[in-house]
Amino acid sequence: MKKYLLKNGTVVSASGCSRMDILIEGEKILETGTELSCEDAIVMDVSGKLLFPGFIDGHTHFDLEVAGTVTADDFETGTRAALLGGTTMVIDYASQDKGGHSLMEGLEKWHRKADGKCSCDYSFHMSVVEWNEEVEKEIPLMLQEGITSFKLYMTYPAMMVNDADLYRIIKCLKKYDCFAGIHCENAGVIDALIQEAKAAGRLGPENHPLVRPDTLEAEAVHRVLVIAGQAGAPVMIVHLTNRKALLEVERARQNGQTVYAETCPQYLLLEDSVYSKPDFGGAVYVCAPPIRKKEDQEALWDALKTGEIQTVATDQCSFTLAQKALGKEDFTRIPGGLPGVQTRGALLYTYGVRTGRITVEKMCELLCENPARLYGLWPRKGVIAKGSDADIVVFDPEKESVISARTQACNTDNNPFEGFSLHGDVEKVFLRGNLAAENGQILMGKLGKYIYRDKNQLA
Repeated sequence: MKKYLLKNGTVVSASGCSRMDILIEGEKILETGTELSCEDAIVMDVSGKLLFPGFIDGHTHFDLEVAGTVTADDFETGTRAALLGGTTMVIDYASQDKGGHSLMEGLEKWHRKADGKCSCDYSFHMSVVEWNEEVEKEIPLMLQEGITSFKLYMTYPAMMVNDADLYRIIKCLKKYDCFAGIHCENAGVIDALIQEAKAAGRLGPENHPLVRPDTLEAEAVHRVLVIAGQAGAPVMIVHLTNRKALLEVERARQNGQTVYAETCPQYLLLEDSVYSKPDFGGAVYVCAPPIRKKEDQEALWDALKTGEIQTVATDQCSFTLAQKALGKEDFTRIPGGLPGVQTRGALLYTYGVRTGRITVEKMCELLCENPARLYGLWPRKGVIAKGSDADIVVFDPEKESVISARTQACNTDNNPFEGFSLHGDVEKVFLRGNLAAENGQILMGKLGKYIYRDKNQLA
């Protein structure tokens, strides 16, 4: 492999920024410092550029069956888009199937989907949808396979577990120093609201946020935190969307519970008025939980700034307009999910760092350091330091562009951030020492490796 010497860039970490050179040899960072030299290295002057550790997206759904169809992006197209956006590691959600199937069957299924196809490194969480003594015995096996985080659903009939099993699973995971991320919505009341909407002939996408209101997310967050408190176990609230749900997290922490929280760019930058766009345009934005209101955006930005929310992931789950049209006559049949892996970093920089909502150090914490620690990747990932993987994003803070479905790498003909202006974007991406992407082009694809993860290290 080639040696690279990156000169005069500004290395970003959660604790600060400093002008520094980086020497890469093989897959690792060999040295960092000032005035470095190496006769046989390819020297790159990155003056004026920000050097981030490779971004980590802890929440993606590639090649997933949803609502009678399959996501537009599989692991090949999805990880290409991720890499172009500076994401050098994704953690997708593998899943057990209901009907007596094992966790190992689910893991093997996801390896078949992903292995040999990924342009960035990857791992999996394991979704547990059915619980019994045999499944419980598989938890140590998952740890041996590098799976140290799990997923539980409080909605979707094919995925959800009841409160009793929520308690049993959360308590079991604590025994192995693991935790679950939980999709929190009150499925029963949502079903009742859907029935009311249909009975009234309300079938358009503008009804999507009305049948999944913020109170039903907040109630589910409250309920799972009561259950986790009874189990004495940590949990993570994934894709948290609103102020009421955030208050439940804060109250639990005040009572001494360990609770982690994640949000996504769509909840930081979009408002629920998008569901009322004409000509079925609101279908593009259908996801669960739904996009909320302006005041919820502000609460989430404040929580990022203060550290109440630990990570920003994407919940990437993409569909074409034709797929979204499956729900043309019934909004509940619109497959839920949005593309986002390519634009997350640039959006957070443009609308977070440049507006003063967060610092560039906080951006690094949210996209790099915290997910690396939380998901057992630190210090191999998430930091630019001697001995770490040479996953480096060369970020141009002055590069300007406009988001468009026509120019994105995701395999979709729509983008929820269509027309958003960007001021700052990715210039180069190194994946384990390989210059894998540059100026919006993949130079070396399918280099991604499955990464065995350790346990949570985020205090």
